[in-house]
Amino acid sequence: MKINEPTLKKAISIFGSTRQMVMLFEEMAELQKEICKNFRGQQNKEHIIEEYADVLIMLKTIQIFLYIDDDEIQKMIDFKLDRLEETIKNHRTNKFHWIPSEV
Repeated sequence: MKINEPTLKKAISIFGSTRQMVMLFEEMAELQKEICKNFRGQQNKEHIIEEYADVLIMLKTIQIFLYIDDDEIQKMIDFKLDRLEETIKNHRTNKFHWIPSEV
């Protein structure tokens, strides 16, 4: 995914990092709300995509003003996925296994 960083840097400059952080919280809440609606049976894939995009934009904004490099994030993603793979490999029971119905 390509996100226009110069535009995000302008937003940080104009609105400030605190306001951008608050916007991240708001966008995450809106995504959560749409996912909950979907879980209750509402067909709202387009709304989820919209809110997902908003969250990604705000996450990239936070990444910029906190000076977090893409490589740092990728390293942590790799670590977390390796840990998940290990958890999956060592999984012994389906006692708490639950998958919601298809969207």
